[in-house]
Amino acid sequence: MQTAEATITHKLTTEEILNDYRLGWESRQASLTGRKEVFMGKAKFGIFGDGKEVAQLAMAKFFMPGDFRSGYYRDQTFMFAIGELTLQQYFAQLYAHPDVEVEPSTAGRSMNGHFGTRLLDEEGKWKDLASSKNSSADISPTAAQMPRLVGLAYASKLYRENPGLQHLKQFSVNGNEVAFGTIGNASTSEGIFFEAINAGGVLQIPMLVSVWDDGYGISVPAEYQTTKGSISEILAGFQRNSEGEQGYEIFRVKGWDYAALCEVYEAATRVCREQHVPVLVHVEELTQPQGHSTSGSHERYKSKERLEWEAEHDCLKKMREWILDSELATAEELDAIEAEAKETVRLARGSAWGDFTASIKADQDEALRLLDALAAASGERATELASIADELRKTVNPIRSDAVKAVRKALRYVRNERSQAKRELIGWLEQEMGENAERYNSYLYSQSDESALLVEEVKAEYDEASPVMVDGREVLQACFDAMLARDPRVFAIGEDVGYIGDVNQAFAGLQQKYGDLRVTDTGIREATIVGQGIGAALRGLRPIAEVQYLDYLLYAIQILSDDLASLQYRTKGGQKAPLIVRTRGHRLEGIWHSGSPIGMVLHSIRGMHLLVPRNMTQAAGFYNTLLKSDDPALIIECLNGYRLKERIPSNIAEFTVPLGKPEVLKEGTDITIVTYGSMCRVVMEAAKQLEEFGVSAEVIDVQTLLPFDIDHVITDSIRKTNRVLFTDEDVPGGATGFMLQQVVDEQGAWRYLDSKPQCLSAHAHRPPYSSDGDYFSKPNVEDVFEAAYEIMHEADPQAYPEIY
Repeated sequence: MQTAEATITHKLTTEEILNDYRLGWESRQASLTGRKEVFMGKAKFGIFGDGKEVAQLAMAKFFMPGDFRSGYYRDQTFMFAIGELTLQQYFAQLYAHPDVEVEPSTAGRSMNGHFGTRLLDEEGKWKDLASSKNSSADISPTAAQMPRLVGLAYASKLYRENPGLQHLKQFSVNGNEVAFGTIGNASTSEGIFFEAINAGGVLQIPMLVSVWDDGYGISVPAEYQTTKGSISEILAGFQRNSEGEQGYEIFRVKGWDYAALCEVYEAATRVCREQHVPVLVHVEELTQPQGHSTSGSHERYKSKERLEWEAEHDCLKKMREWILDSELATAEELDAIEAEAKETVRLARGSAWGDFTASIKADQDEALRLLDALAAASGERATELASIADELRKTVNPIRSDAVKAVRKALRYVRNERSQAKRELIGWLEQEMGENAERYNSYLYSQSDESALLVEEVKAEYDEASPVMVDGREVLQACFDAMLARDPRVFAIGEDVGYIGDVNQAFAGLQQKYGDLRVTDTGIREATIVGQGIGAALRGLRPIAEVQYLDYLLYAIQILSDDLASLQYRTKGGQKAPLIVRTRGHRLEGIWHSGSPIGMVLHSIRGMHLLVPRNMTQAAGFYNTLLKSDDPALIIECLNGYRLKERIPSNIAEFTVPLGKPEVLKEGTDITIVTYGSMCRVVMEAAKQLEEFGVSAEVIDVQTLLPFDIDHVITDSIRKTNRVLFTDEDVPGGATGFMLQQVVDEQGAWRYLDSKPQCLSAHAHRPPYSSDGDYFSKPNVEDVFEAAYEIMHEADPQAYPEIY
């Protein structure tokens, strides 16, 4: 572990130092002004980077084109310093300006302090990332930036060591890029921090982690957060003892010591970039002059002595002292810089506020004009309408929804009236709702021409050369073999994926064929397996990240939900990570190897596609579809299907299965049974048995839950049968409830129902071990038969008398 001493480095010119001082004060004034804007009601919430300025100025000096940041919501000074954030953009984000040209990080969708660069052009295509300074889009959950950081750094390793990627010059220059991660000291208490640190050490990747240590996590001091109160001390065992040894380089440095910080970051970045050795920089003795956020005051929990210490050790105060002691500038010159910084921020704030309010005012003025016209045209309700308009006029700091609320309220009062004024007001409202849908609801999924929904279907073909029947796993093996062969960007990672070819052998022999950079074993670390995939996908690669069992997705669901699924949305199409997450679930044996928590998953990962193929051929078609697209997805293979017999399509590398297109497995006229995955086989057997008793069941495999039945195939079936049963292996009210809502509510299938729609799910608990545990816990053939038969009995008791 290295502790830096403060010395003046000859590489720093006076001009550079004073420019840094100016930028540091501009950032500080932005924080101070931002807090005031929140308290004045112009912004809803504020979280700022004051007290962290000097360390970030030093780090930014060594952040090169092609590098990536995966950071912390206090990194505003760093973003200013690398030229990827202006003061006006900073305030635009504080005000939640929804124009991506004005607020390019998130288009107003994330609270302030959440930064990201636009990695994609207006058509959703990759820009030249090797020549730009890049920031992956920030998220708020503490330490959740760490799994993605592993992947961003891992991509550099692949670009350096895999010759097949050398031609991808827009993404990398020989893997020389460093992934910079930042995190607050308290967030290092999260398990995913330690998991990511361990993964980085095992992989030996260019990952530079800076810990901004101000001694607290909101109100909780370090002694309650970290053993020994120091993250660098407890990670000392990761320190490598010599070059060539696996491990980290660890540095400790004071956050107020400008010269030492510059020296440390120069050394840290060099070893990270050149040797691909991960680095931890523990930046100690930082302060937080305004406390954690606008939600409270730190005077409530910091002692008088601590507050006095923080005032004395403020990093900009210390930098000023150092500049004066070094005779680089006079006090008057520094005073002038500070005053100029304050004025620069004032002007930027004013411009940002003016831009933000201008379009809102124009919309409000138009709404008021139309409301006044409606009041004039309405003799009966003129008083109420005038009152609504007056209330809108008096609104201080109006936002877009104020005018919309007023118009919607006004239209209630004239619901029985007919006038041109009313028609014009309705037209305004419809236009506003459409524009605001684009502002606030767009880009949950890809809107580029590479969207998974635009991939054309190519049906599986079979010829004389196709094997008669093989294990289902061999279909997947052939598919993965073809994917790896045709696209050098494709690689697979996961527990047991490499040497043995995964626990079910779908990758058997492929590591030996393509090498361990393409088919790679990982440790048991689901969150960072997914994060490794996200980061690599952000850098133009096409990873398949495997979570060994669906039940273990719980370890990774937070990263999938908060990071991957929301990525396109929270950047309004500025970033994408087309990661394919592979797992297996449904029936097998035991509580933790038979899970079907589909409701949990599909309600957590909106922004990803959720695919539930019934066999391995359908799964292979989905993999081919996804590889042609730029959407992320989760594929759940049937755990009990790997040794069931299937044929390998002769066009295994080309055939695709479309998303959102259910398949009718069996036609029928009496009742529609809707299911997916392993339940398809159960339902098909039950349908066969129902035929013996005069019940003609139509069986539909939904195939994908997100998206769900785009063409309303299920409703078309119900129009014919007038009855429906939804069944799956999830808990009651889970995915069956979702399917019911989609079909009966969204698709309007209630119009065609002659019987109550019903759901048949598993029991509320997980399935016990053994075949009997499965039988008495999850829907079986007899359950499906009796549920369908009971619906028919209710409709026609004479034709279908009670069984019991």
